Amino acid sequence: MGELKNNQMFKYLLVLTVSSTIGLHVWRTLFDNFAVNVIGLNGSHIGFLQSVRELPGFLALLVVYVLLVIKEYRLSSISVLILGVGVAVTGLLPSFYGIIFTTLLMSFGFHYFETTNQSLTLQYFDKMTAPIVFGRLRSLASAGNIAAGVIIFTLAPFLSYTQLYLLFGSLVIAAALWGLSRNPTRQNIVSQRKSMVLKKKYWLFYVLTLTAGARRQIFIAFAVFLLVKKFEFSVQGVALLFLFNNIVNYFLSPLIGKAIIRFGERKVLSLEYVGLIIIFVAYGLVESKIIVALLYIVDHILFNFAIAIRTFFQKIADPEDIAPSMAVGFTINHIAAVVLPVLGGLLWMIDYRIVFFSGAVLSFISLLFVQQITVQLERNT
Repeated sequence: MGELKNNQMFKYLLVLTVSSTIGLHVWRTLFDNFAVNVIGLNGSHIGFLQSVRELPGFLALLVVYVLLVIKEYRLSSISVLILGVGVAVTGLLPSFYGIIFTTLLMSFGFHYFETTNQSLTLQYFDKMTAPIVFGRLRSLASAGNIAAGVIIFTLAPFLSYTQLYLLFGSLVIAAALWGLSRNPTRQNIVSQRKSMVLKKKYWLFYVLTLTAGARRQIFIAFAVFLLVKKFEFSVQGVALLFLFNNIVNYFLSPLIGKAIIRFGERKVLSLEYVGLIIIFVAYGLVESKIIVALLYIVDHILFNFAIAIRTFFQKIADPEDIAPSMAVGFTINHIAAVVLPVLGGLLWMIDYRIVFFSGAVLSFISLLFVQQITVQLERNT
């Protein structure tokens, strides 16, 4: 960790990762209550909005072409700036069409930053260091979310949604402006292809990325909505749950990176998907507020195991393919993300259990594909 503290790229990514994660965290913490209690949206609206939110992720492949005119590290800061603006103005447009606009703005910033963030991490840190960096960044981002959660929990009784969104959006904007004043790059990095890359040897990375996108959407779009709609969690209740999640992840995220190095991607991802099968089935069956909260916490922990998909790709990838492949990967990840929330919203109107049981089936399919990781790594050696 001592070497990382003196690494300019690590510092740069740390500030931007923490600020962007806080921005998304605040948006998500307030979103369901803001949507239900202020705008008066229902399940089908939520599903549609979540699909809208994922559209910029689907268009992440365009990053490849943006990089023809903007340097990758610079695009990271610009993306966080756009995210901050989107969060800041959310409360100023309390209507269905208003929240569609602000959601798109925030989401373009977040998804384009995440694309460049993952790419820069894999380029600037070797195969034994990248898992540690991913884990450390997630840990410190969780620490930032803890601080944001405490502030929301404390100020929610006194400030409006508009004021909360403005407060945190402004902080994200400030961090992005700091990033725009920095240049953390080195000259000895392999030049990246400036075109889209699709290769047969990356097929397993593409499949795992696609199924991970589907799993992620059920978690993001419907797990919190279940807490608010069925179990009637308040803003403070959701914030408290997120706070506890981030405390747990602050300590566990670095251990996940170390576990990937020690046990390998196949075992780590297998554990994730076995856990998800159990959790998704339980989401559809439990009636206890306490138990569903515990399920959400474990679900959130397992969410971080997806680091292993990216470190697996780093081991099989040609160095010059990393930036375009992360962009293509984000698009593949969001193919399901654009479709699933709308479909899930319609299924929710029939029976919310169908959504979560479908998640269990997707997790089982992912578990089967994960077993091919060892074969792919052996072919690459």
